[in-house]
Amino acid sequence: MQQITIDTASQHLHELIEAAINGEEIIITKDEQPVVKLTPVIPEKKRSLLFGSAKGLITITDDFDKPLGEFQDYM
Repeated sequence: MQQITIDTASQHLHELIEAAINGEEIIITKDEQPVVKLTPVIPEKKRSLLFGSAKGLITITDDFDKPLGEFQDYM
């Protein structure tokens, strides 16, 4: 982990970004207090659609569309 001041970071931003991309953790400080952590953005892997992959996870009972007993007065 490397700690660096804001002034130095602004002068060497390109090098710091390259270091972060290569896995180094960079902490930028202001008034000797850590304020920013420079880390690389890891792209999300897109999942391909698998048709039928949820088969069997959802079941509908035979009486699904049967009127509910509590609503008999309204029918």
